[in-house]
Amino acid sequence: MDQMEEIRETFFLECEELLEAMEAGLLSMNSGEADAETVNAVFRAVHSIKGGAGAFGLESLVRFAHSFETTLDEVRAARLVASEPVMRTLLKSGDVLADLVRASQANDEIDDAAHADVLAELTAHIGKEECAAEDEDATDDFVPMTIDVGDDNADADEAETSGASIAETQDSGEGLEAFEADAQDDGQQRYRIDFRPFPELYSRGNETFLLLRALTTFGEAEIQCNTDDLPLLGEVDPEGAYLSWTVLLTTESSEEDVAATFEFVQGDCELGIKLLGGGATQTQAQAQAPDMGAPGDSTVEPTAQSASSDDPLAEIPATSSTEAQAEQNDAAPDPAAKPTPPEPPAPKPASKPAAGKTAAKEAGGGPKPTVRVELDRVDRLINLVGELVINQAMLSECVMEASDNHNSNVATGLEEFKQLTREIQESVMAIRAQPVKSLFQRMSRIVREASDATGKSVELHVEGETTEVDKTVIERLADPLTHMIRNAVDHGLETPDKREANGKSARGAVLLTAAHRSGRVVIEVGDDGAGINRERVKQIAIDKGLIPEDAELTNSEIDNLLFLPGFSTASEVSDLSGRGVGMDVVKRAIQALGGRISVASTPGEGTTFSISLPLTLAVLDGMVVDVAGQTLVVPISAVIETLQPNEADLHNVCADGPTVRIRGTFVPIVDVGAQLGYRNPKSDFHDQVILLVETDDGVGTALAVDSIHDQRQVVIKGLESNYGQVRGIAAATILGDGRIALILDAEALVSNAGGAIAPAEQPLELAS
Repeated sequence: MDQMEEIRETFFLECEELLEAMEAGLLSMNSGEADAETVNAVFRAVHSIKGGAGAFGLESLVRFAHSFETTLDEVRAARLVASEPVMRTLLKSGDVLADLVRASQANDEIDDAAHADVLAELTAHIGKEECAAEDEDATDDFVPMTIDVGDDNADADEAETSGASIAETQDSGEGLEAFEADAQDDGQQRYRIDFRPFPELYSRGNETFLLLRALTTFGEAEIQCNTDDLPLLGEVDPEGAYLSWTVLLTTESSEEDVAATFEFVQGDCELGIKLLGGGATQTQAQAQAPDMGAPGDSTVEPTAQSASSDDPLAEIPATSSTEAQAEQNDAAPDPAAKPTPPEPPAPKPASKPAAGKTAAKEAGGGPKPTVRVELDRVDRLINLVGELVINQAMLSECVMEASDNHNSNVATGLEEFKQLTREIQESVMAIRAQPVKSLFQRMSRIVREASDATGKSVELHVEGETTEVDKTVIERLADPLTHMIRNAVDHGLETPDKREANGKSARGAVLLTAAHRSGRVVIEVGDDGAGINRERVKQIAIDKGLIPEDAELTNSEIDNLLFLPGFSTASEVSDLSGRGVGMDVVKRAIQALGGRISVASTPGEGTTFSISLPLTLAVLDGMVVDVAGQTLVVPISAVIETLQPNEADLHNVCADGPTVRIRGTFVPIVDVGAQLGYRNPKSDFHDQVILLVETDDGVGTALAVDSIHDQRQVVIKGLESNYGQVRGIAAATILGDGRIALILDAEALVSNAGGAIAPAEQPLELAS
């Protein structure tokens, strides 16, 4: 991979973070909880994407981002209210921007007509569409006219309210002399800023007005335009740059903060900053043109020494523009070596010097430093740590077998080695742990698209988005979660008319939550719709031949019909449903992750789908048991308690088969050896060890095993890729003695033994 391609890849990685920040900010704005900084953060994200895209010549992306940021600029300047229609357009624009970024990354051909309607909505909100219509109706007769850009200019009025004034004139000599003469050491910094854009600045979608207006936020500013280089009309190049500006700025901010305003256009302009008074240094900067250096070069290069304290206006001769360009041209890398960097945060007003921001960073208030690492390297590290855990277990077992003294120094050292290995493993696994926030943010778009497709008004509520889970789980969970969200909007929620008729709000609600429970991650997708129409579901299953016509099913069994292959309640094919790809696909995807899915529904109130997933796909804490001479591992997270039953506690209740009485409750027994085909079913369990487990739907079940060896941490080895899926087996592992042990799936074992058996909270007198 060449250097340019590496930089391009880095740009798109940064785009992912920018898109995530943009989405979070837009959702906050949509909920009415956003402050000015949130709006600015969204603007900066879009602006940074546009600037980087311009560096790589991604014209479609630049054009759309430019219209997007223009609308956002109107919102942050309070000239456009973030009403519901405006926010709807901004949210759709965020979706389009994300699509354009991904299409550009994949080098796909972009059809501008596909997002023309969203672009039209953006321009309509800022009034450009009306202006275009007026231009079409205008006659071809040219009538010269003068334009007053003084006090009547809205942007100038806004600037004046912040203590600044913008003036455009060719005669700036007297103003400059007076400003330099008045420069005094009164606590204020006085700068002269000479700014000359290059044509490349405009071709990349930047605007000088936004840069100049940003300077007015620092304090009192006078901005003067120089038109000396403006040619005659017949000689004007439409893509040329002929204007330059001189800014006389009085502020309390530092020179670095002032220069940071132009950081995003470095390489696309000529910039000079002089400290005239109120400070000890004077600098001049030459920002290079694209043919003189890389866009990523530093914006400001100090070329002057400290001024004399006797003469605060004395200036040390700085390197001339021509000399500076020549020197920098010698060592400048390829112009395309770096993408345009992100726009810096908006500068603070003069009343709040930027020094406080620096102090906050020094105090540890800034973001934590991060490092980008390829996922393959992390996976290899995790695999190596897994092998380390296996070898540690083998070493411990060998030493224990060779020595009868378990209190020896070797045994003590091995125990410390075991603890250290576990800490290393947990630390390495934490590298892969990521919050589900990025996944949940993607679901916001799915809700919007499903809402538009169905004509329903839907609001998404999110809880627990900081819950962390393995990155692999997050990536593989995106598709099934998308299907569940669409299913909730399409099938779960009623139309606005039906909701109002039932006394509900016309706007439906979808709740997406995540939480840690008993060593697992539980993700729930719920809606406040009509609930599952069980009679209709059963009839559809009968019509499709999925169940016999005379089948007697419980409510829970009817609900689980939704997971049968090919089952669908859609009456006709649409973009969202009716194609025979239903919840069975979701269930298989969840099971492939070692997870389980269940459904609960209340008629008239709504439906909730619950997904239970392991925290990680690499290791787990397990209980090593023996069944019919086979060594198995039961996940500790599934075990509630263990016990040795008495004969008096073993009963047969009705047709449920063998049960064990535990604190007045009868719990059905599952013969693990018989279920896995290791032996014939047992009729007497008094010599067995009972593992009381609880499945995700709250069913308590007793697993009967022969004995328990110990509890240990085991490394998970998937069966699907090496052998195939085995009913009742979640995965495999390698024990300390080198043997392979299967890891049980308690949920599947209970299902094999007779499905969801209701908790046996029956009176004791019913026992046989």
